[in-house]
Formats: sequence, C-alpha cells, structure tokens
Amino acid sequence: MTNEQSSILKNMTVEEATQLQHRLVDEISKEFSNNEFFQVGDVGLHPGYKRPKMTAKVEHVLQQTFDAEACALVRGSGTGAIRLVLSVLLEPGDACIVHTGPMYPTTKETFRMMGIQPVAVNFNKPQSILEALKHHEEAKVFFVQHARQQPTDTYDLREVIHYVKQHRPDLPIVVDDNYCAMKMKGIGVQYGADYSTFSGFKLLGPTGIGIILGKKSGVEQIHVRNYSGGGQVQGFEAHELVRSLVMAPVMLALQNQQVEELYTRLNQGEVKGLKQVYVTNSQSKNVIVELEKPIAEAVIRSAATYGAATYPVGAESRFELLPMIYRVSGTFLEKRPELKAYGLRINPMKASASTVIRILTCSLADAARDC
Repeated sequence: MTNEQSSILKNMTVEEATQLQHRLVDEISKEFSNNEFFQVGDVGLHPGYKRPKMTAKVEHVLQQTFDAEACALVRGSGTGAIRLVLSVLLEPGDACIVHTGPMYPTTKETFRMMGIQPVAVNFNKPQSILEALKHHEEAKVFFVQHARQQPTDTYDLREVIHYVKQHRPDLPIVVDDNYCAMKMKGIGVQYGADYSTFSGFKLLGPTGIGIILGKKSGVEQIHVRNYSGGGQVQGFEAHELVRSLVMAPVMLALQNQQVEELYTRLNQGEVKGLKQVYVTNSQSKNVIVELEKPIAEAVIRSAATYGAATYPVGAESRFELLPMIYRVSGTFLEKRPELKAYGLRINPMKASASTVIRILTCSLADAARDC
C-alpha cells in the first residue's frame, strides 16, 4: 500500500450519513415547535440573546448535534472561525504547536497577522508529539488540521487528541475540521478536542459563515466580542445554513462513492495516458492523476470546454455541481512541484464517475494532439 493510500481518511457510508441527517432533523424538531421553523429568521441584536434569536436557536441545534458545550456562527467561513478561536486563546507572541506539513495559506496568514509563533512537530510520529508536549511548555494551544496537509500524512486525529490530553490536559486543542465535518464519523470536539472550526460554505451553506463548536467559556467570549450588529450572522442566514446542512451528509457520502468508483475504473486502465492514480484528502477527498506526459495544464484547459469546472469556489460549495478537473493543491505542490506539469486533481462533485471519464478521455486526446 502506498503512503497516499494509507493516509486516506474513512468517510461515512450512505447509511451512516443518513443517520446524521436524521439526528440533525431530530434536534431541529426539539428546538422549533408550532411551525416556528417556517419563520425564516430575524435580524439584529435580540435583547435575550445579544444576537438574532434564530441564529442562537440554530447554534443550539448544532451544539447538540455535534455533542459540544456551545456553538457560534461567525463571519469569515472556516478561516474566520479559526481566527476568532485563536484570538480568544492566544496573545501576540504566544507559541502554538502545529504539524510540520505545509500550512493552509489562510491559516498561515492568520498566524502571521496575529503574531503567533508556530512550533512545528511531525504529527505522524507519536513520539515527536510527546516530546514536543514535554519540551515546549510555553505552547498555549495545540492546533491540528483534520484533513491531510501533505500526501504522506498518516496521523489519526483521535489518537493525536488522546496523546495531548493524556500528557497536557491543560493545553487547549483547536481542530480545523474543514472538508471533514459531516463526512467523517466524528469531528474534533467529538474526539475530545476543545474546539472544532469549519465552514458552512463547504457544506452547501450560504457564503461566508463559519461554525465554531467547543467550550462554553471560549464561545461566550466570542459572542461578547462580536457584539456589533453588522458582525452577526443574521437569523435568515442561520436558517438557510441549517436547511443546507440537512442535505449535506448524504450528498457528500454519495460523492464519496463516485470518488471510489472513479479511482477503481482509472486504475483498471479505462483511460489511457495515466502513469499513476490514487486518492488523497488534499483538502476535499480527490482522485489524483499523474500523467505520462507533462500536459496537465493543457488537459485542464481542454476539460473546461467539455463542461468541467477548472477552478474551485469553495471546494464543495453549493455552486460546485459540475466535476472539477484542476491543478493539484498548493500545499501538495510544495512537496512535489513536478505535479504542476504532470498532476491533475479530480473531484466528481455531484457528477458520476462516468461523466468524469468522458471528459477526461476527450481532454487528454485534445491535449496530446495540441502539444
């Protein structure tokens, strides 16, 4: 088994995703009664909540669904959620333990703008984590990304959280659950982390909404600091978000089935001109294709003419129905720059593996002829 194959995170099955959908709807039914859910939502600072009432009610639904103490809906999607949590836990100049893999660009910018000092540790080696916890007592937060930062990552999120809590129970753990919430069987807070952050936009929700789940003390600070009426996620937006989230688990599980089917069919030789095919969790779960010839950029250009999307919006947002054939992620290219010429990242999105294969076959033929 290759490193790429051994590092794959296990998605929920359709049956498991259906159970999560049903749990979410069950929590909605507990929070809303007498046809109240048909009221789309309010705006402004409700006196009882210091934010829109509908927003507070949706936050409670998500808190219960994900087994957390509290929830906050915030501006700025997943990046905004991470920044707000870290702003509560860290001061400029404080140290934060992070993985040695390439950091997601907006997370890297968050560390820069907040003056956070990263302490890089290889999370793939449990002994390295234990040594870091022992020798870096100055660290104020342990930050871990649920999705893979590089092809060779193999760490298990649940085990990493266990190591930290066993040896430094005082150290807050913040998990970036982007691309994993409502796909995997659990998220950071459900595995014992102090906070989980992710984007509602990547779960079919409206643009710009971030979700924070975790300790009541920290979440309440976020609510207090975000008192401005213009900074709130308004009630109608929260209502739209939770309606969208109901649809996300099963749809994402079906998408995962097509990723697996595409991987199998490409490896069986259904498309010519491919050197290697594997699945990665490079952000969202994708099929990575390494071509025999350095024509990746030409293939991507051609794929657009056959109906593929060749750049992301939110990498699984509500706008991304068409299959995506585009460049390998920037964090992966840091480790393997040759993939710029030889690599393709493919996500079927809401299409079938057959649609992807049709587009890929035509695009490869065009690119080979033009080059």
